[in-house]
Amino acid sequence: MKKNLTLTGMMGVGKSTIGKVLSKNLSMEFVDVDSIIEKKLKLTIQKIFKLKGEAFFRKLEEEVTVDELKKSNRIVSLGGGAFMNIKIRDFVLSNTKSFWLNLNIGLLTKRLINSKKRPLLINKNINMTLEKIYNERKDTYSLANYKIDCNNLTTDLIVKKIIKLYEND
Repeated sequence: MKKNLTLTGMMGVGKSTIGKVLSKNLSMEFVDVDSIIEKKLKLTIQKIFKLKGEAFFRKLEEEVTVDELKKSNRIVSLGGGAFMNIKIRDFVLSNTKSFWLNLNIGLLTKRLINSKKRPLLINKNINMTLEKIYNERKDTYSLANYKIDCNNLTTDLIVKKIIKLYEND
């Protein structure tokens, strides 16, 4: 049986978009951990952070992520900070094929400049905040099985690269 496929990387990099296309191409179920959490609590991620705090969110994120990763035939889009959690990361690295979708800070800033649903960016200098978060996370993201440089690539090209690596390993 094929391993699950996991997508990690910064918020706004395109994990959900890429995951949905991969799902169709590979006939695997796509799950977005953040969406599952929002449905479960009937709150946006931003509201969860505001009402219950980041620690509460991270604990729930760990439970939901590991539950989803235990199921088979899945493409799992992790939240931007999920791979920083050692329990999630160890499970991903031991049981799935993981892909770090990487995009430069300038493009991330353009994509997220008007976003009101990213709790870590609210009321902050977005470019500086993204750069800080990226620098804190890049070494951990680099532990994924594969790094996909998404700069200058269309969704279709990114998907083709991932499929080739996923199927030929």
